[in-house]
Amino acid sequence: MSWLTRLLATRNEPDALDPALREALAHWRALPTPSPGLQHFESRYVVVNTEASGFDPDIDHVLAVGAVAIDGGLLSPRESFYAKLDPDPSTALANLLTFAGAGPVVVYNSGVNKDMLERALAQHLAVELEWLWIDLYWLLPALYGERIAGPARLADWMKAFGIETFQRHHALGDAWAIAQLMLAAQPRAVSLGLNTPRSLAELERSHRHLRPHG
Repeated sequence: MSWLTRLLATRNEPDALDPALREALAHWRALPTPSPGLQHFESRYVVVNTEASGFDPDIDHVLAVGAVAIDGGLLSPRESFYAKLDPDPSTALANLLTFAGAGPVVVYNSGVNKDMLERALAQHLAVELEWLWIDLYWLLPALYGERIAGPARLADWMKAFGIETFQRHHALGDAWAIAQLMLAAQPRAVSLGLNTPRSLAELERSHRHLRPHG
């Protein structure tokens, strides 16, 4: 996947897509791609999380989506989004894209959340994502190996940093916890000279390759 956080559409949208959604998607596609070389305080990170029918991205499906923005290093409940896919998945997903913009996007355990979300977007909007993804599942142990040496459950990292949220196993509730972990990651990253979204993605990728899942 390219380092550029372009959000690319496939050739055709579903014929039944509402004109308002077509317009929203056209606006989203036209968004400029933020530079992955910007400093953290200049960047808008968006944490994206899903609720799903199960944990197998090959057979399960997304039930709801949640997102929280970290804009200029600030986290605010007002900068958040939540929607259930039923009964109108196309609108829910289009609104998520509008909120998330052109990235970069933070996720926890991309093997589940990212894969399921990409499949839902392809199915309902005929959209293919090419965000700059940053997966805290791999990034956190790369930065804070003295706390937890390898990939772990979200609950373990929440306990390690004393983080709480209003509802666990809820797309927005867990997104809020992940956003707090992202804020905790940034000071350690800066102390190591990792000052940009690109540098975090590169560290995450290298750590993932050193410690393959499973």
